[in-house]
Amino acid sequence: MATTSTTTSTIDPAARIVIVGAGVVGAALADELILRGASDVTLIDQGPLYNTGGSSSHAPGFVFQTNASRVMCTLAQRTLDKLDGLELDGAPLLDRVGGLEIATTATQYAELERRLGFARAWGVPAELVGPEQVAALWPGLDTDLIIGALHTPTDGAVHAPRAVEFQARRAAAGGATVLGLTRVTEVLTDEGKVTGVIVEDTGDYGDAREAPRTLPADIVVTCGGIWGHPLATAGGLRVPMHPMEHGFAWTTPVPELPGTRADGSPLRPEEPSRPIVRHQAAGMYFREFGNRIGIGAYEHRPIPLDPADLTDTAHMLATGEHPAKRTFTPDDFAATMEELGRVLPAVKDLELTDEFNGVFSFTPDGGPMLGPSPHVDGFWCAQAVWVTQSAGVAQVMADWMLTGDPGIDTHELDHTRFDPALLSNGWIRGRAAENYDEVYDVHFPHQSTAVTRGLKTSPFHTRMEQAGAVFAEHNGWERPLWHDSNLALFEDPAFLDGTAEVPVTIPKKDAWGRVNWSPVAAAEAWATRNRAAVYDMTSLTRVLVRGPGATAFLERQCTNLIDKPVGRTLPVVYSLMLDESGGILSDVTVTRLGDEEYMLGVNGALDVSRLTRAAQGTGVTVDDITTSTCCLGLWGPRARDILTPLAEDDISHEGLKYFRAQTMFIAGVPVLIQRVSYVGDLGWEIYTPAAHGLHLWDAVMRAGAPHGLVPAGRLAFNSLRTEKGYISWGADVTRENTPDDAGLGFAVRTDPAVKPTSFIGKEALLANPTRGRRLVTVTARSDAGVPEAGSPVWVAGTAGTADPVGYVTGADAGYVTGLTVGTAWVPTEHSAPGTALQIGRFNRLISATVVTGPVDDPAGLRIRR
Repeated sequence: MATTSTTTSTIDPAARIVIVGAGVVGAALADELILRGASDVTLIDQGPLYNTGGSSSHAPGFVFQTNASRVMCTLAQRTLDKLDGLELDGAPLLDRVGGLEIATTATQYAELERRLGFARAWGVPAELVGPEQVAALWPGLDTDLIIGALHTPTDGAVHAPRAVEFQARRAAAGGATVLGLTRVTEVLTDEGKVTGVIVEDTGDYGDAREAPRTLPADIVVTCGGIWGHPLATAGGLRVPMHPMEHGFAWTTPVPELPGTRADGSPLRPEEPSRPIVRHQAAGMYFREFGNRIGIGAYEHRPIPLDPADLTDTAHMLATGEHPAKRTFTPDDFAATMEELGRVLPAVKDLELTDEFNGVFSFTPDGGPMLGPSPHVDGFWCAQAVWVTQSAGVAQVMADWMLTGDPGIDTHELDHTRFDPALLSNGWIRGRAAENYDEVYDVHFPHQSTAVTRGLKTSPFHTRMEQAGAVFAEHNGWERPLWHDSNLALFEDPAFLDGTAEVPVTIPKKDAWGRVNWSPVAAAEAWATRNRAAVYDMTSLTRVLVRGPGATAFLERQCTNLIDKPVGRTLPVVYSLMLDESGGILSDVTVTRLGDEEYMLGVNGALDVSRLTRAAQGTGVTVDDITTSTCCLGLWGPRARDILTPLAEDDISHEGLKYFRAQTMFIAGVPVLIQRVSYVGDLGWEIYTPAAHGLHLWDAVMRAGAPHGLVPAGRLAFNSLRTEKGYISWGADVTRENTPDDAGLGFAVRTDPAVKPTSFIGKEALLANPTRGRRLVTVTARSDAGVPEAGSPVWVAGTAGTADPVGYVTGADAGYVTGLTVGTAWVPTEHSAPGTALQIGRFNRLISATVVTGPVDDPAGLRIRR
């Protein structure tokens, strides 16, 4: 039976596990579960085995490993490593022919230089090659048009139907039951737990069928591919994924293609011998299929398909129409074919055959939808997974289910990462369509969605608009990057003559660095450090945890001591939440409002879901209060001068100390004011019900006018917090890291005399406090440029002769320090201050140094004045 802990669901290997969907994910998961000792696994599909009618039956199977996301790259690497060398009836499951990403413009070549950095950081063999090498790798490409290419020799093409059959058959040989032509019509539950599924025989259409029957089950995993959205509802899930149509076609035989491998052996019709080609500037890919060329188009308009219009396998059996193949739309394909004829002249006058619009699932951010249901115990989801990550996802899911530890960071994979309030049909459809449109686009720093905007705005939004705010979207919230009204700061005598107490440096930015950036960010940082600035912090997710046992509940969840006494002021505690292996699930601030009432600042919907699930059955309630409240951050050396006339209580340094909070009235508004600062300066986070927000903003801005108070945005915010060495969970640290390795050991209390209640992950953390890597602060010259997350890191002098030793997690221009400042994970032996490193950025190496952080105000004097 399934047993539930406060952080994960751990499944007994003898549990009855039913997997719905025998495509490339479901078959791989059945295989992985059997390999790990599960003894009662049933794999079910509505279609005929093993070509079941879903996306796996027609997927081109391209596996390009290189990805800006280390996790997504890892999943692709695992997929290739698992399938490499395996055969079904003498035919390979994988042809590891390599990948070739071509560039026909200087801009696209620069993007390939960027992707080369990701490949090196994540351990993917790769090199940039010139036109002559392109011609050798792919004879027939017009290299007069090609500036260069990124060659990744270990990429490959997975033959999805073979991979499905091989893994399903191996699972069956290990004891799994595999049922085709069987549809799951209902998931049965009792008291919130899975008990079984009702299935019916799809049979030959029109023939008599067996009556629906019940299969007992303790665990149900939906791997339904394009049918995943409606299937997930059985487990109480609303999974944001949407089927989209994607143009694909083959040419007639190409005379110039040999149709053989390098050794002269003939290719099967579905096999390539040359690298897969991706032409991102044109939104297309192509490869050999024997002596033909198969082409896929992402350049055409997004074509969403209403999930209700998806046909089922019974329809396929009756009509021969493939559910995941839709009518080809030649007008959408025309531009792709024209460009293919330009770069590969041999196909210019050939006809297309076997054309169709294939159906694939797209999500708002391109990531899979994995994990347990927070509503139904024993219901799991593995949806929106392409062939590229399929076997890797199955391995992660099997580990997650059987041990509670997925083995990798899951925050960008977990289906609960999206705010449930966003998940309207229109939002899911719009974001999926945008994601389809941008699959092959270059993604710039601070790039924001262009659809479904304005869903969440704080009470301050109108005032920020009036100040010329340039907004970006985050989790549905509109957040300002900077305010054009602050261009006036460049004419301020104190700014111009450099006589301010804290001068700032405006770095020179190259073309990449100027995208979605403004020098106003430096001016807003200057105003924060020398005068004061207000920041809209409303998008910070806040929950109330209360009820009998709330203190004991949070002591179990949190690594720091939560049970601190409440007096005239209230304790605020910074803490971590760990998984059972000692990895960092999140970092939180916990404000004690009463004996059994707390407000937590958390990292989003994942934390809300996790805490809600952990509190089930305890009598403790977890309420998301984010949208009903708002938060204004007031920070800077003049912040107390601004706020004192408005506050009805003592906000002096002694009256409200650092990391203390108090309820009071400010400008007649009831607030919870916390003496904390994520930008590292004097000031407070001020919380109030949303109805009072606009009045609070206006009162503070009026009081601040004589002191030079300005509104500031996320660009200044991020630069200041980076210089102060404040980490960002999900970017700098994840569940793959331990507190000591991340420099967060100060937030962990393991001494029972200090924290009597043991916290989740304590035993594992004590046994293994380090994983051999350290998060370090690095600095470089300001004119070196800002390396992005995922940039490779070498020990100085070894680039070009050795593999990278680490990677950057984030960096920014330090306007106060005049340096480029960032964080990176490196092995412990290379983490000492003074260690010289090199960081890859496009085609250059940045000289960097490990330093003792923070680099700005290391003693923390500003924040305590």
